[in-house]
Amino acid sequence: MSVLQMAFLALVFLAVFGAAYVIMLRFAGNPVQGRLQQVTDLPRSPRRRERISPNLLSRISAWLAPVAKLSGAEEEEWEQSALRTRFMNAGMRHASMGVLYFAAKTSLAIILPLLTYVGMVLANSHLTGNSLMFWLLLAAAVGYYLPNYALRYAVNHRQREIFESFPDALDLMTVCVEAGLAMDAALLRVADEIGIKSPVLADELNLVTLELRAGLSKERALRNLALRTGVEDVDALVAMLIQAERFGTSIADSLRVQSDQLRTRRRQRAEEAAAKISLKLLFPLIFFIFPSLLVVLMGPAFISIYRVLLPTMNGDAG
Repeated sequence: MSVLQMAFLALVFLAVFGAAYVIMLRFAGNPVQGRLQQVTDLPRSPRRRERISPNLLSRISAWLAPVAKLSGAEEEEWEQSALRTRFMNAGMRHASMGVLYFAAKTSLAIILPLLTYVGMVLANSHLTGNSLMFWLLLAAAVGYYLPNYALRYAVNHRQREIFESFPDALDLMTVCVEAGLAMDAALLRVADEIGIKSPVLADELNLVTLELRAGLSKERALRNLALRTGVEDVDALVAMLIQAERFGTSIADSLRVQSDQLRTRRRQRAEEAAAKISLKLLFPLIFFIFPSLLVVLMGPAFISIYRVLLPTMNGDAG
């Protein structure tokens, strides 16, 4: 390799390295500085900002109501169904979410087959008859059930965030109760402080305090919290707080025991996930890494054997 070629490769390496470094600085930034900026800029009483205004959602749902009726029930029926609970678990509390959900199912079930057909035409596909109908029906089924998976992902993501932040919230609540605050004031204080780590949990606790201020009973407000989150640990905490309120036991001791149990469960879940890593790595190792290693290690040997044996075999044949 000449000096000019080596200089050219060095310039290419420096250019690629510089571009990657600039992109990393632009999008990654300093994690410590970003965390400090998040803490300093966060308001004391965090409120979740809606990306779309409720009025706009109402107008969109009014336009899409006829489309939603093609794949869903009437509003009076699904309001009391399990789907409404799933919406609350995902943090979608607007009354128009059901209409938007069923409208999305209908629209995707129509649009995806059309896009599939257009793609086949542009790709000069020769599928006809049953084959074409199969792919169109498959695209319609994917479009119809895609909102179900999106809703399930939103619910699981939100519940996981609440589960991971809940032991810290219990610790803060224990400190507040032991300091002499009542349960209502402790919930408000925890909602203000936990918003730095989990705005979702802070939003739920703020809703509990608002329901208590509106005159709802403490038992009903706590049960609404368990219903909105759908997390088993929150349901256990609510049952414990209700029992402590009824029988007059120490809430601080109960909170401390519940916090220890939650941390134990979180550690056990992490250990379970770590134990599954070896099994999950088995298939990538077998199908991707081992063949590559085999080619790298045994490839030169196979080439040498091929070069030695092929002339010998040709000579014998001659």
